[in-house]
Amino acid sequence: MSESSRPASGSRSLVRAWTAPVRAMNRFLGTVDGRPAEPGEVFQGSSVVDCGVYVDGKREPGDFSPDEALREACSRENAFVWLGLHEPTQAEMSAVARTYDLHELAVEDAVKAEQRPKLEQFGLVHFLVLRTARYVPHGELTETSQIVETGQMMIFVGERFVITVRHGDATKLAPVRADMEARGDLLAQGPWAVAYAVTDRVVDAYIEVADQVEADLDIIEEGAFSRDRGRSPVQAIYQMKREIVEFRRAVVPLQRPLATITAPQSRLVPKEIRRYFRDVQDHLTRTVEQVSSYDDLLNSILQARLAQVTVDQNNDMRKIAAWAGISAWWTAVAGVYGMNFVHMPETQWLYGYPVVITVIVGVSVLLYRAFRRNGWL
Repeated sequence: MSESSRPASGSRSLVRAWTAPVRAMNRFLGTVDGRPAEPGEVFQGSSVVDCGVYVDGKREPGDFSPDEALREACSRENAFVWLGLHEPTQAEMSAVARTYDLHELAVEDAVKAEQRPKLEQFGLVHFLVLRTARYVPHGELTETSQIVETGQMMIFVGERFVITVRHGDATKLAPVRADMEARGDLLAQGPWAVAYAVTDRVVDAYIEVADQVEADLDIIEEGAFSRDRGRSPVQAIYQMKREIVEFRRAVVPLQRPLATITAPQSRLVPKEIRRYFRDVQDHLTRTVEQVSSYDDLLNSILQARLAQVTVDQNNDMRKIAAWAGISAWWTAVAGVYGMNFVHMPETQWLYGYPVVITVIVGVSVLLYRAFRRNGWL
């Protein structure tokens, strides 16, 4: 064959760059509107965020479909696949499950994303479920403010692959992948190193949320003891308590899976990676203690606020009773002289009216001073 008839190497690379993603996504999405998908359309609606092959802690160049990546990893020593998915559909997740031999129960959990944190084993594949959390900025804390947004993160860890499935936008994994690719020595430890990095990022987000929630609690505590009754209504305190409960559901159950991973007798994780997981466990323990203290603090603030409302109501009732007592004196005198009897003392006296008014006012002043001195007014 003549040199001019051979395809240029640049053309071959360009063709491969187009056809590899097309083949991969067609396996996930099939066709578009009953016709073959065009190269520009195959990425629309795809749940695949990234798919890379890592050998000795370094990413292999090129674009791989999920099945091509697995074949490449199985043909190399000390290699594995990191496949990232974002809110996959049942069909997409089933395609991944067929390629990576994932259990149907784990696949169902990964699609529905309604699980509590847990660690399960299906054959040689481990399934770790995390709940992600993100603080939602807000200008003012009200009874309808969303403070904590939660999502889910699922991690499938196999001998030659790690699959991360993310639901929600609480914790993005692009920075995690970039950090791990810069730490080749850690990435060379295998799929569990990726599981550690993802878990560490999720727990670090817990710490950030806890610190920002603490600032909101300080505002609520200040408002609860403020004389301005509109600054911290009881409804806002209940809303904060609901958000803390939601956050607690994400944080507290994760203790058990991490305890299983970091157990000295555990054979799940390489010894070196287990040390990193213990650091994550320490951070999680600190966050759990913070969340528990926040719940206790909210209960105390709520009780103090309700007690203050009761005291304010009692003060109001005492003021009402004091003024009622003063007005009762006027009513009593006016009632006596308003009975219109013919024979009544001082009814014909020239100075009767001014004297009675003077006596009424004088007694009222004495009553006012007495109530004031005793804290009723």
